Amino acid sequence: MLFLKPKKDINLGLKKYRHTPNAILLDVRNPDECKKGTIPGSINLPLSKLRMAKTLIPDPATPIFAYCINGGRADRAVKRLQRMGYTNCQSIGGLTGYSGELK
Repeated sequence: MLFLKPKKDINLGLKKYRHTPNAILLDVRNPDECKKGTIPGSINLPLSKLRMAKTLIPDPATPIFAYCINGGRADRAVKRLQRMGYTNCQSIGGLTGYSGELK
């Protein structure tokens, strides 16, 4: 029997982000993708440049909420961040399920 991972609800993830003090909302899409719009308040750090996180987010205990377009890159970003020593990061899914406005 094949079990599929349930799709993350980015809107619920954003609600948690907004209620988490000092949290960072990380958009791991490429800059060209971000030209189509980003969630207000997010920081763009493409998956390919994730090694720069130490400069942008020096405290490894900072709450990080990552998203992309469908959720796959956000999942990979969280795994990489954890290997880099970040202890409080999670993938909240992708913009395809987002119901808010973009900037």
